[in-house]
Amino acid sequence: MNQNLYLQFFDNFQRNPGKILLDTAEGKQYSYAEVLATARRLAGVLKSLGVAPGDRVAVQVDKSPEAVMLYLACLQMGGVYLPLNTAYTGEEIAYFLGDAEPRLYVCRPQAMAEAGELARHSGVPCVESLGTAADGSLMTMAARTQAYLPVAEVEADALAAILYTSGTTGRSKGAMLSHGNLASNSRVLTEAWQFSAEDHLLHALPIFHTHGLFVACNIILTAGASMTFLPRLDAEQLIELMPRATVLMGVPTFYTRLLQSPRLNREAVAGMRLFISGSAPLPAETHDEFRTRTGHAILERYGMTETNMNSSNPYHGERRAGTVGLPLPGTEIRITDRASGAELPRGETGMVELRGPNVFRGYWRMPEKTRAEFRDDGFFITGDLGVIDQDGYLHIVGRDKDLVISGGYNVYPKEVEQLIDELPGVLESAVIGVPHPDLGEGVTAVVVAMGGAVPDEAQILAALHGRLARYKQPKRVFFVDTLPRNVMGKVQKKQLRETYAQAYSRQDACA
Repeated sequence: MNQNLYLQFFDNFQRNPGKILLDTAEGKQYSYAEVLATARRLAGVLKSLGVAPGDRVAVQVDKSPEAVMLYLACLQMGGVYLPLNTAYTGEEIAYFLGDAEPRLYVCRPQAMAEAGELARHSGVPCVESLGTAADGSLMTMAARTQAYLPVAEVEADALAAILYTSGTTGRSKGAMLSHGNLASNSRVLTEAWQFSAEDHLLHALPIFHTHGLFVACNIILTAGASMTFLPRLDAEQLIELMPRATVLMGVPTFYTRLLQSPRLNREAVAGMRLFISGSAPLPAETHDEFRTRTGHAILERYGMTETNMNSSNPYHGERRAGTVGLPLPGTEIRITDRASGAELPRGETGMVELRGPNVFRGYWRMPEKTRAEFRDDGFFITGDLGVIDQDGYLHIVGRDKDLVISGGYNVYPKEVEQLIDELPGVLESAVIGVPHPDLGEGVTAVVVAMGGAVPDEAQILAALHGRLARYKQPKRVFFVDTLPRNVMGKVQKKQLRETYAQAYSRQDACA
């Protein structure tokens, strides 16, 4: 039996050919039939370029409907789709091309000269382009290429995609995701979040990432629903478009920006049924304020590049602020001791480990790294620290690499951040550990003040006194205009650790 993910979507193309699958804010519309026809012609182009099952297709292009069609064509051909962040530099791209050895590298039209040079140095045989206006060499070729109809027959564990991790702790790793991984997760999410063909998604996420491509697009294609493609987050535009939509998927920044608009109220969201947040922790105060303003409780979930989605707050039932909900059907989640690997009881903090059909096959050409990240019983060691409460809800405390060990004691940054974020005049904070000559690491807070507020270091330290054990209390507080974040809204704590690496000196180390 053919396990190609493409077939999970294909019935919807046949069932409702005239239905609009994708539209844009500018008014362009693409029916299921039109998307299928273009995807099939692109599959013909891929075949003419020698793309065979298992070949990698590296894609660094701006968001467009045609990019989704290229993704579908790659699945149809049995190719391995390799989306690349549009912010990657030439040096970074050279690494990915050398590591993945793609058959084809697709770039922006204006980047063809540089891309060709990178491809020659990396031994990539084919370079083509794809733009945001149905332009680029791929679309030119597709216009004169016959539709290719056969669907590559693959097993469930055959590779469908490779997603490279951010590489913040060293060499970037390629997470290998199979057709079975992506198919099972999109089916589970479609059911868990009760998507149907009647849904319309506002899609303002990038599509080089799990969230925007393998969650958002795959669910819409699985449910036979529709979506509006937006190039970037624009809160006012989202509010303007909500009357035509039913669902919004976003990162926490989406919701903080929406809350800044006086237009956000219950009337503005009257037609919406679901707001989903992920990719970074959603502040509890954002959750509460959004519910007060709109009547909607944001549904927060937990996923990773390596696993897609693992847990979700319930569609029906209590959506608890500050938690990422319950394990999705088919996914097992446990908390273990960092050192021994022994499973911990509920209520204790430790390493989050996962097992299920959504969990990736391993890291591309890194067998030793892959073995190190899996237990003998098949559980994947996520690197996230968490706790499961007595009702089974998972709380993510932070990343293992972000754990602060001060004076021999473990300090979980989120615990300190939550208290700081509650203080008057504080918009948000990040807590890190930096070298300290006496304690090993000094607990250090980096704070963004609310507009017009002027909290100072002494006020924050005084406010935390007595609310935290002494070893958890920050030794220093620094103020910044904004916290550094990546494109998915995650605070870049590595960058903060580098910035404040010299914060402590011998003379004030014991302060």
